[in-house]
Amino acid sequence: QVQLTESGGGSVQVGGSLRLSCAASGLTFGGYSMAWFRQGPGKEREFVSSISRISSTLYATSYADSVKGRFTISRDNAKSTVYLQMNSLKPEDTAVYYCAADSRIGLFTSTPDADYWGQGTQVTVST
Repeated sequence: QVQLTESGGGSVQVGGSLRLSCAASGLTFGGYSMAWFRQGPGKEREFVSSISRISSTLYATSYADSVKGRFTISRDNAKSTVYLQMNSLKPEDTAVYYCAADSRIGLFTSTPDADYWGQGTQVTVST
């Protein structure tokens, strides 16, 4: 049984930082592209960042324009964990952040491509 478990969410003031983690189990982690999506109040779920498997040994990172230069995604295959370092947080970053896994080779940036989802972790940025 595949499980993706997010942690690290919370409340932070504008300009602050948070580091989200997503621990995976039940899958061969290195063989999956991993991504973060978010869903704000009254909004659709949107792509934030991914670290995609583009070959048997190579990964590529992607970012939404809204988070470029502020967020950094990374993965530790030995720990089956993907991270999202979020700096210079803004109120518009407030959302539930979801971790997702995709078994395809190629860039992972769309919700329909996800094979598995985590339960989400709340991030709230206040002024």
